Amino acid sequence: MQDGREKDVAVIFLSERTGQDEAGYAEAAAAMSALAAAQPGYRGERSAGSPDGLGTTISYWADEASAIAWRDEPHHAAVREAGRDRWYRWYRVEVATVDRRYDWSRP
Repeated sequence: MQDGREKDVAVIFLSERTGQDEAGYAEAAAAMSALAAAQPGYRGERSAGSPDGLGTTISYWADEASAIAWRDEPHHAAVREAGRDRWYRWYRVEVATVDRRYDWSRP
């Protein structure tokens, strides 16, 4: 347990983009971030990418059921199919529980 609640679930999305339709990708990514944030159990996300098209997005969920509901959300599923058709060379999804969390920030 952390912060008095169950362990969060982290969904780690690793990908390489094709470079096709970058404007469409950016629009879809923004829409999916907003849609994810509105889902029950959503705890936040972090993304990083490189100029060569490699990217990582980690979304955090209250529990496994919330993460699965996001995977199965109809609009998300439709955008995932568009990603397979246009935006991604490959992707991998890894799911893990967050056992510990540490923070530090410069004073």
